Amino acid sequence: MTASPLRNRIGQVFVPVRDMPAAVAWYSALLGLDPGGTSHEGRIHDLPTEGEVGLALDAHHPGFTADGPPRFFWWVDDLTAVRDHLDALGVERVGDVTDIGSVAFLQFRDPDGNLLMACERR
Repeated sequence: MTASPLRNRIGQVFVPVRDMPAAVAWYSALLGLDPGGTSHEGRIHDLPTEGEVGLALDAHHPGFTADGPPRFFWWVDDLTAVRDHLDALGVERVGDVTDIGSVAFLQFRDPDGNLLMACERR
């Protein structure tokens, strides 16, 4: 196998959004964060994360389509609590908790239609 100059380590995940203020408010409420400020002329908003992988809202390409698989997932300890939290916020859930053996997951959409997921190890 040939060595690669790419490190096998994710640095940042970008989530495309159309309405930055609405997306910042939604993600801040979802994650219980202080909204903070945006950068790059209001087109990038870095959300604080635990661990090394960053999460940024990106309004540079408002014509994106939100189809396809989940953009990423969050590890959680209690999917029932997550489901209740999503319901309290009025978040659109896609189905209910699904258990596939090694993990259970719950999918939901952000205001731009991006499919997101929460996973609990089993």
